[in-house]
Amino acid sequence: MTEFVKAASVSELQPGSVKEVRINGRTLAICNVAGKCFALDNQCAHRGGPLGQGILDGENIECPWHGWRFDVKTGAVGKSANVKVVTYEVKIEGSDILVAI
Repeated sequence: MTEFVKAASVSELQPGSVKEVRINGRTLAICNVAGKCFALDNQCAHRGGPLGQGILDGENIECPWHGWRFDVKTGAVGKSANVKVVTYEVKIEGSDILVAI
């Protein structure tokens, strides 16, 4: 059963920023794109790089290790539907960023 778990506070994640969070044994990258938050697995599908330490460029996050770019909405690399990381539903309640785990 999916439940929403607090990942961070809105004040911790300014627009254009990324934060690594650990929830229920998983490490996620939480991204704030122009005030809307997205969550995806923190591990790059290429070599396991930490996406939460990467650079957010619009709706894409770039892995700091080898530059692979993932769409924060779909988790896909570029237009490839075959290579992707898992994404998670996010909602904001009050000052909390909640992620469906």
